[in-house]
Amino acid sequence: MVIRRPALRHAGSLTGVSSPPEITYTSCRQCGTEIAGLDGRYACTVCDWVNRYDEGHRPLPSAEDDPDHPGPAT
Repeated sequence: MVIRRPALRHAGSLTGVSSPPEITYTSCRQCGTEIAGLDGRYACTVCDWVNRYDEGHRPLPSAEDDPDHPGPAT
């Protein structure tokens, strides 16, 4: 069960992403600890369980969307 709580907003945004990431909460599937994640992507610090990247609520941005991306290799 995913519990959605109000997201923290930040001033920056990634190109191609319509809104900032949303902080979501759920119970760890392995040990039951309540954990927080970004857009449905979770990692439990108690038992080291991590869900698959494609279980998130929206697609991940590409490397080119990162403002610090150096561009094509020369």
